[in-house]
Amino acid sequence: AYFHVRAKKLTDKPYLTIVDFSVPSAKRRLAVADVDNGRVLFYTYVAHGKGSGLDNATRFSNRPGTDASSLGVFLTGQTYYGKHGYSLRLSGLDPKFNGEAYSRDIVVHSAWYVSKAFAQDHGRLGRSWGCFALSRKVEAAIVRMIRNATVLVGYYPDPQWLHSSAFLKGRG
Repeated sequence: AYFHVRAKKLTDKPYLTIVDFSVPSAKRRLAVADVDNGRVLFYTYVAHGKGSGLDNATRFSNRPGTDASSLGVFLTGQTYYGKHGYSLRLSGLDPKFNGEAYSRDIVVHSAWYVSKAFAQDHGRLGRSWGCFALSRKVEAAIVRMIRNATVLVGYYPDPQWLHSSAFLKGRG
């Protein structure tokens, strides 16, 4: 997906963020990689939407009001200061799966309920309203790195998404 987005000239930056929703929320499942240098720069915790499940994200949606996370290929946008402080806008590139992300206000932000300690105390992380919520300790550094046109992929082995995403098939 990253190379297809880059080939479409939607980004010229080397950063790829992958959120593996098949991993339980109590484990680290967000990685930021520098593709050009083959290095993982961050590997950390990330919450999913409360409409997607408790510890394991198993339901995903593109519809407003579901409070669910969305799958697919995203392009990061601009930062802003909002309800959760420093935050990062996202645009979904897979219309059927995340095309409403911007209008749904699905963003990257920090949250008090995302930390190793919270996961150990509760057996899972807290949940967002569909956003990619990060620990307050790392969120600003990650957002500064991946803002303004980098690729973020919300992954889950969903057969429909895997077989229909144009970016996974090189037609994006």
